[in-house]
Amino acid sequence: MSSRDAILGTLRRQLKRGSLQGSQRDALEARLQNPPRSLIPARSQLPQPEQVELFIRMATEASASLQKVADMEAVPAAEAAFILRQNLPDDIVLAPELKALPWSAQTRLRIEQRAARNGDKVTVTTAAAGIAETGTLLLMSGPDSPTTLNFLPDIHIVVLPASCIVGPYEDAWAVCRQREVMPRILNLITGPSRSADIEQTLQLGAHGPVQLHILLVES
Repeated sequence: MSSRDAILGTLRRQLKRGSLQGSQRDALEARLQNPPRSLIPARSQLPQPEQVELFIRMATEASASLQKVADMEAVPAAEAAFILRQNLPDDIVLAPELKALPWSAQTRLRIEQRAARNGDKVTVTTAAAGIAETGTLLLMSGPDSPTTLNFLPDIHIVVLPASCIVGPYEDAWAVCRQREVMPRILNLITGPSRSADIEQTLQLGAHGPVQLHILLVES
């Protein structure tokens, strides 16, 4: 018996029922295959170009900075320019899924491809989707996208294709379900980390990056 079977067996005993059979199982399978959608806010029911503009507005209102780039090939140069403007360290930690881009042209950058460690200042990752409803990024964990890259650095740079922007959260869940294997971790990130727990004073970087910068890839 696997750990999963043991846990589910304990739950069934507590609920005083056996495994699902017949119509109950069929109903469950149908719900998993076609999950019902909740009410969708009118704000996010827009044509895709307008969803992109809504995402930009909501993300910047949440204190993220955002820059448009023409295509993926322009990402390394935009990254280098951002680091120069912000007077940041030239050392960056890159999600392995971005290694195919022309980073070698940016000779001033010292790049490592690995999970983040304590003390890393700048990391660069991708997002699986941008949610226009709230300006939120959906990031999925995996061998080429370690979750530590999202939380340990002071500066988190996220590469987001405009074509990956959806309207409501429900459409973002649909993006997840299209994958053959669900990721172990999903992170929903809206702006930099913040807290106002102490005397209601807003403090950026309380539990993660103090700055979130989005490179919005238009093509």
